Amino acid sequence: MASSSAKQDTCVQEWHCIMNPHDIEAAIILENNTPIDDFCGLTPTEMHRLLYNPLGESSALAVRPDIDDSTLDRIPFFRLTEEFLRIIQREKHITLTALGALPRKVLHELYAHKFIVEEYIESGIVKLHREQDSVVLFPLHFNTQLTHLVKKTRGRLTLTKEGTRLLKAGNRGELFEAVFAAFTLRFGWSSNDGYTRSPVGQYGWAYSIYLLTKFGDKERTLRFYADKYLQAFPRIMDQFAPNSYSTPQKDFTACYSVRVFQRFLEWFGFVTVEKPKGLLHDYAEKVTRMDLVEKVFQFS
Repeated sequence: MASSSAKQDTCVQEWHCIMNPHDIEAAIILENNTPIDDFCGLTPTEMHRLLYNPLGESSALAVRPDIDDSTLDRIPFFRLTEEFLRIIQREKHITLTALGALPRKVLHELYAHKFIVEEYIESGIVKLHREQDSVVLFPLHFNTQLTHLVKKTRGRLTLTKEGTRLLKAGNRGELFEAVFAAFTLRFGWSSNDGYTRSPVGQYGWAYSIYLLTKFGDKERTLRFYADKYLQAFPRIMDQFAPNSYSTPQKDFTACYSVRVFQRFLEWFGFVTVEKPKGLLHDYAEKVTRMDLVEKVFQFS
């Protein structure tokens, strides 16, 4: 039988082996690069990059550099932005209202393209008199300023040199990248709805794109995608407090539905959502992935 001293020496050797810095580093690398079920097959490293540098060179997500004009023509929010820039170019400048909003004439011209139609405006319940009357024209205006393709000086919007350059033939791909980066990375989605100010949905927007590429080959419900998102980010639920008329789960799903599907994926033409009949649908809308997802993005 080994002596007590020998046993102690053996334990010390094993402890040093376990605590070897190289072994610890290797274990961390292995853990960070092992796919996780809660991330639907992504590794922690891949998820970290999708969250904090989604359009960076090391990200698994990339915007294709060779998007053709026929594809860009099918992206509603991009087309609306493009027409907005062309109005500014044509008029030399746009004079904003006293509140800093777009004038009615510009609102009507933009909405008349019908790139994105709004139920309440179409039905006549809401009249398009002010920028605030539209769900899409406020974020369009604000997001375009965030692209740095326009500048506001003394209540007027004018094109910057970069804006003028990107409106020239052959630069539409760059223009789309500028619009998309501003919308996903700089424009605060929470400013366009009445839900929590927390960036629910916008945080991890690239992961929602990933979910579409992974599961969008079949028609799924909106709740399916909301549950997958929540599975990856369960602490998001802390942003929704219980109340007398709803539950945190329902409020989260409603918020995710509006921000990610209605006012992001649909606006960019990446999905179609079949609305259910009636009011009590429990977020069972049928989501279909459009081929634009593969034409615009690539995952590695």
